[in-house]
Amino acid sequence: MNRCIAAFLSALFLVFFQDLGASPAVQDGSDTLRFAFLTDLHYSKGSLSAKDLSRCVKDVNAQEGLDFVLIGGDLTDFGSDDEIAFVKKMLDSLEYDYHVVAGNHDAKWSESGCNTFREVFGYDHFDFTVKGWRFLGCNCGPDMRMAPALLPRESMEWLGSLEPYEKTIFINHYPQDSSVLNYFDVTRELKRLGTRFVIGGHWHSNNALDYDGLPGVLCRSTLSAGTNPGYCMIEITGDKVTVSERRLYGDTPVLFEPWFSAQLAKVEDNVEYDAHGLPASYPWMRYDVNDDASSKGVVALWEFHEDSNIASGFARSGDMAWYATTAGSVRCISLKDGHRIWSASFPGRIFSTPAVSGRTLVFGCADGFVYALDSRDGSVKWKHRAEKSVLSSPVIMDGKVFIGASDGCFRALDLRDGSVEWEYRDVEGFVECRPYVDDTQVVFGTWGNKLYSLDPRDGSLQWVWKCERTSRMFSPAAVWPVKSDGRIFIAVPDRSLYVLDADDGHEIKRFERSARESVGISPDGNTVYCKSMWHTMTAIDAGTLDVEWKVETGTGYDISPTSISRIGNEVLMPTDKGNIVSFSAKDGSRLWARKISNALVNPMEVWNTHEGHFILASTMDGAVTLIKSAIK
Repeated sequence: MNRCIAAFLSALFLVFFQDLGASPAVQDGSDTLRFAFLTDLHYSKGSLSAKDLSRCVKDVNAQEGLDFVLIGGDLTDFGSDDEIAFVKKMLDSLEYDYHVVAGNHDAKWSESGCNTFREVFGYDHFDFTVKGWRFLGCNCGPDMRMAPALLPRESMEWLGSLEPYEKTIFINHYPQDSSVLNYFDVTRELKRLGTRFVIGGHWHSNNALDYDGLPGVLCRSTLSAGTNPGYCMIEITGDKVTVSERRLYGDTPVLFEPWFSAQLAKVEDNVEYDAHGLPASYPWMRYDVNDDASSKGVVALWEFHEDSNIASGFARSGDMAWYATTAGSVRCISLKDGHRIWSASFPGRIFSTPAVSGRTLVFGCADGFVYALDSRDGSVKWKHRAEKSVLSSPVIMDGKVFIGASDGCFRALDLRDGSVEWEYRDVEGFVECRPYVDDTQVVFGTWGNKLYSLDPRDGSLQWVWKCERTSRMFSPAAVWPVKSDGRIFIAVPDRSLYVLDADDGHEIKRFERSARESVGISPDGNTVYCKSMWHTMTAIDAGTLDVEWKVETGTGYDISPTSISRIGNEVLMPTDKGNIVSFSAKDGSRLWARKISNALVNPMEVWNTHEGHFILASTMDGAVTLIKSAIK
């Protein structure tokens, strides 16, 4: 009986929607524009995503009179080279021209440091005009580092270089609201450019939104998600846009009545901005916290803004410091006033925090090389080729450079000439972190759910710890491990702090819901610090594993993987929204907060002199500053 009823209802459903399943008639007139929008493909090997995408591509090819196809990001689930190549091959079977933007899944977990996406598709952004409408699209970030979305500085520079056009449509994976850290800068630029409509994905469902007067839609994923694969059809006639969902029910696709319709008129920017460019609706810590910090003797000695994103930390020696940009530049600055001493450019993006020893500066590059430069002038001393990108950060000890890569290999190189001391070639997943290194072990995690311990003398395997979570998203890969009292401390995206025995890797204790990927340790090794996603920070006695204190941070939701630092009596917590917050090491009470920018704070360099505490910091959107704290 149940089967009969189900068959009857299915037949009735198909009859009811039979007319809607046909392609909508193409209206006469050169101002009629029709295109398909596919987003959130999330291809991963062994999943149903490939079948879903194949059905969508086949259905798009069956449409008549389309002008082009747009792909709205998250083409892959993990941003791997193989995934990107597979999706490119499938999209190339489209019989219409198509244009793509990358999503966070394509950028955050990219084994190539976002290089492969650009190389395979040939661009990071697009700009074309069809039938009087201009289409602009760009990637969304975050590139490699876990944080809310952030349109890269390069993309903002690109948008800023464009001339206005009366009828413009913007395509980005994310909604242009507080999901994007610099959303107010983006929408201000879009309104200047004459943007009338914004199209995105990310939420996997159909949604109509308003970005301070700028209409936008987020469209469904191509994934079946237990129901049916599909995509959206968008038609513009005159100044009227309609968005409809097309679902693929077996051999009988159904185009539903438009779920969004609007007249696309010119949009004025009526938002009021403060002196720092923030709108009244800005929901997080504002720059006025800097006034409170200054009253406590916390000041910025100097600051400047780079022309590119920065996604790594500093090396420091004497009165000089070195850092890299994601555009592939390595720069040396004076700590006295921040002026640039030298700059050198490289073919790939750089996400590696450099290390310095004497006159040798070492870092990894997405072009597949480990580089060693003369720290005084930036000239190349040597370079060592890996088989894939080198995104991890090196550690220098006893004349050796310890560094992982994306080619399944962890290496120890001779600091003098880059020759191989040893290689461990059985690494599962790519390496992003900076390893922990001492005389007895080298510890690092990967995006293969594993944490490895190797012998620093010959690279032999000591032990492997595997995260019990099956998803790669929960790998111990972004955290910089710390060690104390014969124990390794790591934080994993399952929101737990793990304490492992340094000798054999077995789990000693787990602190649930207390950490994500950010940990830190006091200089004496007695206290380990971690922060949760939801506004708490915890100090743990490294010996007894008792909680010394746990406090509310006042920073709200925060997913920054950047390590916590300790200097003197201050515990410095970086956030994913451009803030550094200082807490008392004694009891966790808040001492001060300072806002640097609106983006993720990268790994910091901290040191102490008789004049006070010094904090060298940068943010993902390119801000660089030296902060002095007089607090003792």
